[in-house]
Amino acid sequence: MLYFEISGYGNKSICQDLVEWFVGKYLPRHHLDITINHRGLKREGVIGWCTVEGCDYRPREFFIELHSRLDRETYTKSLLHELWHVYQHVKGDLRDKRNKRLWKGIDYSDTDYSDQPWEIEASSMENTLYKEFYNDQN
Repeated sequence: MLYFEISGYGNKSICQDLVEWFVGKYLPRHHLDITINHRGLKREGVIGWCTVEGCDYRPREFFIELHSRLDRETYTKSLLHELWHVYQHVKGDLRDKRNKRLWKGIDYSDTDYSDQPWEIEASSMENTLYKEFYNDQN
């Protein structure tokens, strides 16, 4: 079952379509609560991010923030990128434990952003997911 909320200025229709498609295809048997907030993230210097709400042991609640002024393609790929992080957390590959960031059980807490394996994977999945989504819509 999926519970999700969309807030802020953003394309709520495409957001809802993407979340429902992604969860239905990649996490269909999981009970998830996903909140997506659209806001200006220019000061933070990011397009978006995903955080786990509550505990990280078997996480099921997520908070995604996306920059509110993105073109449709960038928005779609960015949301799919953040949803892939949801997938990584739910599957247990990505975990936060005792102030450490673990990827498949290995501590990567001090790794530069561009070298973080979960970011490399999510970035490589953006285009794949983007194509899958639009192919499935036709």
